[in-house]
Amino acid sequence: MPEARVPQVGLVSLGCPKATVDSERILTELRAEGYAIRPDYEGADLVIVNTCGFIDAAVDESLGAIAEALDENGRVIVTGCLGARADMVREAHPEVLAVTGPHALDEVMSAVHAHLPAPHHPFTSLVPPQGVRLTPRHYAYLKISEGCNHGCTFCIIPSLRGDLVSRGIGEVLEEAQRLVESGVRELLVISQDTSAYGLDLRHRPDFWRGRPLRTHITDLARALGELPAWTRLHYVYPYPHVDELIPLMAEGLILPYLDMPLQHGDERVLRAMRRPAATEKVLERLSRWRAICPDLILRSTFIVGFPGETEAEFERLLDFLREARLDRVGCFAYSPVDGAEANRLADPVPEALKQERLERFMEVQAEISRDKLAARVGQRMTVLVDAVEEDAIIARSHADAPEIDGEVIIPGAWEIDPGDFIEVEITDSGDHDLWAEPVED
Repeated sequence: MPEARVPQVGLVSLGCPKATVDSERILTELRAEGYAIRPDYEGADLVIVNTCGFIDAAVDESLGAIAEALDENGRVIVTGCLGARADMVREAHPEVLAVTGPHALDEVMSAVHAHLPAPHHPFTSLVPPQGVRLTPRHYAYLKISEGCNHGCTFCIIPSLRGDLVSRGIGEVLEEAQRLVESGVRELLVISQDTSAYGLDLRHRPDFWRGRPLRTHITDLARALGELPAWTRLHYVYPYPHVDELIPLMAEGLILPYLDMPLQHGDERVLRAMRRPAATEKVLERLSRWRAICPDLILRSTFIVGFPGETEAEFERLLDFLREARLDRVGCFAYSPVDGAEANRLADPVPEALKQERLERFMEVQAEISRDKLAARVGQRMTVLVDAVEEDAIIARSHADAPEIDGEVIIPGAWEIDPGDFIEVEITDSGDHDLWAEPVED
């Protein structure tokens, strides 16, 4: 008898790193059940599209990806944040096979089973202990919680991903250990609200390596620091207990890198956003943190053109930016999101003015970034190699998260592999990147 054909599943993954982790879990379960994973539409029996639905541009991209998958393959299951708005998906694409919301592994697999029965012989033994990953071998995202309890007026994430649900600290640390044992050299801790980790569990203790640990970001960071890999924290909201993380960075347990979305520098606008509004206290904290940990890199994101933002309030944002002197900054012009409270606020800012303010904001930050990078010329630092090209090594320092920050470029051909740590001396700087040469013993 001829051998039965193995059913083939393709997957398109859109959106943030949290969605990437969801896609990795879907692929891991598919592989464990014996499905083959296709890297393209051709030959796939069906395609899963993991969507983003945070802002209008992401919605358009997701709907376009669904349309392309339908055109190229015809059999499509939709999941992810846009899937939480199933009526919108089905109105645009009524022919999709099924629609589920985000982090809905069981529902996705049920839809797959309904339209593509699983093979008789699952291949659980062929799935690596760390699961299927979409990142390079030497770094991985470590998702510690789902959802968010904040009520920011510009955001609909709680309606898409639900309230905060934290993973137990023992489970998280076991996953981290498996990843490091598989060759991961950098763990990127992600969630919607990393600072709130464990709050829903009332910081319930759990065990790891035979000792009790609170389900709390400080305990988690300290324990991750025991593993032989870099630990980088993302999406850290400015709760008071964030102060406890800075000494861990100064001690070298976790990377001195803090990704903290501040959103604005004017107190009235922040209150309208329903965000922490004590900007003077923020500046005082930044100064105190830098005194404790001089190598600290601060990354943040901001919104310009929020409804009702006046010219004076925008100028106060620029003043805040100049005083804070953040290392890495992203900025977005406010985009109305269907269902967000901010859409009902008075005095929307005209689109042209939003774009003008965005350009002015980035001009101020570009000068700050250039100055900070130029100050690193002549310094020595340890970098992690991401890629080896024909005429250069592409690496990152503790100041650079993959895909969102800059790079350290090492010209020339070297006997170095991705995932290696090497010491370099910085020789030049640009607007976003640094150039370096290896330090020879």
